Amino acid sequence: MSTGDMRTVVRLLTAVERTERQERTLARVRTECERTDARFQEQGIDLEVSIAQALDQLIDGTPSTDLCPSYSYAFYQAVAAHFSDPTDLGDWRRPSWFYAMDDELARHGVPSDLLPGTFLFSGPPLRLPHPGDAVPAIGTLPTQRAAALAGAYESVLPRLDPEFQEAVHRFAEVMRVEAEEWESSRKLGMNPDTLLFWFH
Repeated sequence: MSTGDMRTVVRLLTAVERTERQERTLARVRTECERTDARFQEQGIDLEVSIAQALDQLIDGTPSTDLCPSYSYAFYQAVAAHFSDPTDLGDWRRPSWFYAMDDELARHGVPSDLLPGTFLFSGPPLRLPHPGDAVPAIGTLPTQRAAALAGAYESVLPRLDPEFQEAVHRFAEVMRVEAEEWESSRKLGMNPDTLLFWFH
């Protein structure tokens, strides 16, 4: 998970004419895409479209396929260039496990928009070709909802099935910190408006 101003990412990928600063950022993003391509090649992973090509196609508005993970990886590199360093929320083998956590939280009255399955896999704010598998998966949550999420999870934590308590505690803990940092950032005139979740 990382935090930042998603508007800067969208502007970078959709600008008709980019500023000098945007061009420098884009060069860094392209380098990271090329590094990820090289890593995948070393691992014998063959993507139909390279991640660097996917980045260029996203910028041009011409994604070439409806089913390819490269576009999600390219988008993530654009986010990484603008957002905070990532926070590791945990290691889960099956993203579908979160839907069982949804049921448990909902049973105790947590609102639907704060259930993990709702925001963890909501997708990016730009339309991207589907990755074609369970991962990589992208989700977003407005940072202003972090305090509400922390409060809701903290209030039900003691009553949850033990299977979910550790994950719910971790989310509540992280969201409490994010809520405090968001308030501090706003006082400084910044607006890290989006929490981005990345499963890979």
